[in-house]
Amino acid sequence: MVEIRLTNTRTRKKERLEPIDPGHIRVYACGPTVYDRAHLGNARPVVVFDVLFRLLRHVYGEDTVTYVRNFTDVDDKINARAAETGRPIREITEETIGWYHDDMDALGALRPTQEPRATDYIPHMVAMIEDLIAKGFAYAAEGHVLFEVRKFPEYGRLSGRSLDDMIAGARVEVAPYKRDPMDFVLWKPSTGDQPGWQSPWGYGRPGWHIECSAMSAELLGEVFDIHAGGIDLQFPHHENEIAQSRCAHGSEVMANIWLHNEMLQVEGKKMSKSLGNFFTVRDLLYQGIPGEVIRFVLLMTHYRKPMDWTAEKLREAEATLRKWRGLTAGVEPAASPAPSIVAALADDLNTAGAIAALHDIARDGKAAELRASAEMLGLLGDDLADWLDAEPDLSPLAEKLNVLRAEAKASKDFSAVDSMKQKLTDAGVEVRMNAAGIELLPGPGFDAGKLDGI
Repeated sequence: MVEIRLTNTRTRKKERLEPIDPGHIRVYACGPTVYDRAHLGNARPVVVFDVLFRLLRHVYGEDTVTYVRNFTDVDDKINARAAETGRPIREITEETIGWYHDDMDALGALRPTQEPRATDYIPHMVAMIEDLIAKGFAYAAEGHVLFEVRKFPEYGRLSGRSLDDMIAGARVEVAPYKRDPMDFVLWKPSTGDQPGWQSPWGYGRPGWHIECSAMSAELLGEVFDIHAGGIDLQFPHHENEIAQSRCAHGSEVMANIWLHNEMLQVEGKKMSKSLGNFFTVRDLLYQGIPGEVIRFVLLMTHYRKPMDWTAEKLREAEATLRKWRGLTAGVEPAASPAPSIVAALADDLNTAGAIAALHDIARDGKAAELRASAEMLGLLGDDLADWLDAEPDLSPLAEKLNVLRAEAKASKDFSAVDSMKQKLTDAGVEVRMNAAGIELLPGPGFDAGKLDGI
C-alpha cells in the first residue's frame, strides 16, 4: 500500500499516516462561519483538503473515508448581520450555506461525507460542558461557563507558545467573572434578541471552540486520524479544541495528525479590504475566471507555504489547462493515475510536485494517463469543462502590446511590437490595431499553450 506522510503541526515532523482503523479513515476540517460569501483565502483549505480526501479515497477505498467539515451557524457575526439587515438568522445561514456550496462546487471540491451544523449539536455541547465542570476543568460564573486553562499543563503545545507569553501578547477579553485572563468561554448568556437555548446555566449559546470538539467526538470518535484547518485557526481555536477535548475524554491526543495550510496573499500583499485587493470566490467567477483555473492556481503552491495569487499565475493556469484539455479531448481516463502523481501527493500533499509530473506526462503525449492523473487533483473532469466554450481573456496581453506600442512610438524601434504580434499570430490570435486601441481575437486555430512566455 502507498505510504502517506504528512507534516504534523503538533510534532513539527513529517510523519507516516498510521490509521487508527485502516477500514475507517476519519478526518475533520473546520468549516466556515456562514454569514457572508467565502473569500479566496477561505477557498484554499477547501481545495487543499479536497485533494487529501481524494488521495485517502484512492489509497484506502472510497467507502473507508469519513470526511467531516462543519458549518458554524451560531456566532456573533451572524447575529450582527441579522441586526444589520433585519433578516432572520436562519434565513441568512441557509442562504449563505447555499452560496458556499455553489462556490465550492464551482472549484471542483467534493462534498464532505458529513457537513454538520453547530445548532444541531447543542445538546452534545451542553453535555460536554457539564462533563468538564464535573471533572474540575471548567467553572460557571455569572451565566458563563469558562474553561480553566491552567488546569491543562500542555496548553500551548500545538502553537508552540508558553501560557505566560500568550497572556503577554494575546488580545484576551478581560472580564470580572474570569479566574484567569486566558480562560475561554464554553457557554455565554443570550439576551432576548439573540439565539439561545436553555441550559443548566440559563438561557444562552455555546462559545465558538466547543462546537468542533462536540461534533468531531460525536461523528468521528474521541480520537481520530486527521484534524485540518488554516494556520489562522491554530491559536486559539485549535489550541482550545485540544484542551477541552482531551480533558473531557482523558485522551493523550484529540487527533493523531494536525494539518495547517498557510495564508494567501494577492500580488505579494496581504488580502484586505483596506488595500482594495479583497475578493470572494463569487467575484472571480463573475469576472469570468473559471473555477477550474482558480483551483489550479490554488494548487500551484505547497499548502504549507504562503501562496501569492497573481494575474501571471492565472494566465499560466488557463493556458496549461487549455493545452491539457485539448490533448485529452474525447479520451477516456486510464484505469489509474500515474505512480509519480500518487507519490507526490503522498509526500505531504505536494501538489506543486504533482503538477510538475503532469507536465511531464503531457509532454510525453500520454493523454489517458494525463486525464486519470489530473483527476486525482480534481482537474480535467467533465464537471469543470464548461468554461472551454467561453472565449479566453486576452485583455492583459492587449494592454501589454499597447504599452510596447507607446514605447515604440517614442523610440522609433518597433521590433518588440513586431515580435509580440508574431507570437500572437502564431498562437492563432488575430491582432487588430488602430488609433483607438488594440483588440485581440482568438481565431479558429487558437492555441493558448503558445501564449506561454508572451
